[in-house]
Amino acid sequence: MIEITALAFLLMGVVALVSPHSITRWVAITTLPVPARNEVRAVYGGYGVAMAVLLVVCRDQPQWRDGVVVTLSMALLGMAVGRLLSWLVDRRLDRYPALFMVIEIVLGLGLLISL
Repeated sequence: MIEITALAFLLMGVVALVSPHSITRWVAITTLPVPARNEVRAVYGGYGVAMAVLLVVCRDQPQWRDGVVVTLSMALLGMAVGRLLSWLVDRRLDRYPALFMVIEIVLGLGLLISL
């Protein structure tokens, strides 16, 4: 599960770095001024790639593994809870945010189970 999650973070990160619009169009944000592109590249791109690298490195660092896995699991599950809360408040959950929430739950729980 560590490798699958690393691949998911890497894919998200690389896409966000190369084409920020590819990330935001999934949630109906079609125009990105320069500061917004910078934000997408930082938060989705840089973070995603860094988390992928961290997951790969922690496989060979037993002293890091459990902490990294728990931390990233909680980050993923926290994102899913944020989406759930938004759904409750807005009374609407569109297809892609719902898909992302399912992916976050599956990866987050999968990481915890891998411990």
